[in-house]
Amino acid sequence: MAREILTVAQMAAADRAAVSNGTPTQVLMERAGEAVATAIRDRYARRPIVVWCGPGDNGGDGYVAARHLKRRGWPVVVEAAYPPATEAARWAASRWKGEVRPLSVRLEPGHLYIDALFGAGLSRPLEGQVAELARAAQEVRIHVVAVDTPSGVHGDTGRALGGVAFRAETTVTFHRRKPAHVLAEGRAACGEIVLADIGLETVDSIDLFENDPELWLPRFPWPAFDAHKHSRGRLKVVSGEAWSTGAARLSARGGLRIGAGAVTVLSPPGALAVNAAHLEAIMLAPFESDAELAMAAEEADTVIIGPAAGVGEATARNLQALARTGAAMVVDADALTSFRYDPEDLFACLDRDDVLTPHPGEFERVFPGLLAKSPERITAAREASRRAGAVVLLKGPDTVVAAPDGRASVLLNGAPWLATAGSGDVLAGFIGGLITQGMESFEAACAGAWIHAACGARHGPGLIAEDLPGLAPAVLAELYAKR
Repeated sequence: MAREILTVAQMAAADRAAVSNGTPTQVLMERAGEAVATAIRDRYARRPIVVWCGPGDNGGDGYVAARHLKRRGWPVVVEAAYPPATEAARWAASRWKGEVRPLSVRLEPGHLYIDALFGAGLSRPLEGQVAELARAAQEVRIHVVAVDTPSGVHGDTGRALGGVAFRAETTVTFHRRKPAHVLAEGRAACGEIVLADIGLETVDSIDLFENDPELWLPRFPWPAFDAHKHSRGRLKVVSGEAWSTGAARLSARGGLRIGAGAVTVLSPPGALAVNAAHLEAIMLAPFESDAELAMAAEEADTVIIGPAAGVGEATARNLQALARTGAAMVVDADALTSFRYDPEDLFACLDRDDVLTPHPGEFERVFPGLLAKSPERITAAREASRRAGAVVLLKGPDTVVAAPDGRASVLLNGAPWLATAGSGDVLAGFIGGLITQGMESFEAACAGAWIHAACGARHGPGLIAEDLPGLAPAVLAELYAKR
């Protein structure tokens, strides 16, 4: 599956497997370098090229790319930061018959630079003249194409080692993306990602994926020809008090638009009038206590609790009561924060059908210190899911969804227009609506996040949360056509 994301170690294992099965490293290097040259020819007008070559196989890829470009008539020079240090790199360098000169920090804006210094496996900060060049390259507008990852970017975290790394307009990588290509910091450094097939096969069991319809669309809960509203599931959303009811209605509308058959807002008595004034197809039911809330939710397939529900013991008790109903729960916002002093009490209420949807601040309250201690967000979300025993969706430009069984996905289609109040409430509704229709919770969280982002991208500037439910039908229609 092309949507798999491989760690640096998993990619190295795929390389070794290819070699042990009879494909020489030099053949893989030739394919990789040619793929870099092809990507450049497809994207850039002819211009002078400088190839920065490092000592390892990444540098070897650079020598091969230089040879292919020169053969096509491009003016190419190699700047070697170090002598070739691997057998394959020495082989590639020996076949390069053009100019080789020492690395220079003098940069020409009209030139194209190929960064073949260090690949994704680099584990130490850039040093000396290479670090100086990386800093200089950030101060001048130049065209950079990176091989595998921009040098200095850690392949598994996407972070700049020691705070210094190159940035590229285009990054050509091979076989599968790595975490650095999908996590926000690394993705910003990589620019456009070109994925080239060089004849490798994945040898490990992979449980990290790009969040793409290919991952979940085959199991999307489209209604059968004989569907009725109850067969499409019952979703219930807990409202806050009269002064904070809008968030629950946004969630409810999101759930209704995504396909839940019957949606009900569960409202405190003091908020009934304001909720009733703004609801049509969505039903309304009162509750005065946690016991009454549990009774009102008895027939629910899924309950959403948290959007503007209020932070405190009452919300915590309400969640604990809902947990006893057996309905799946989507836990967001105030319901998460209500357990900030006793997160284990929250975890005791959860199972693998439940979904937590924190932004980084809420994540820190429920999983204190975990983001700071983890090398990147994927590891943090996986550990959080393991602790909670539930699916965790960690929001951000690179939203990560993790399941207790170790599966994880990273969202690539995030839209900046979603950074607006109430957007997350609609997301909770999308996820809850999909679970209500029978979609497995991890896949529902992945699908909900992707659809949410697609809605944001479809609208663009000026988006407010109220727009999102109305954008869902067009996105769903496109998905339905691809099923």
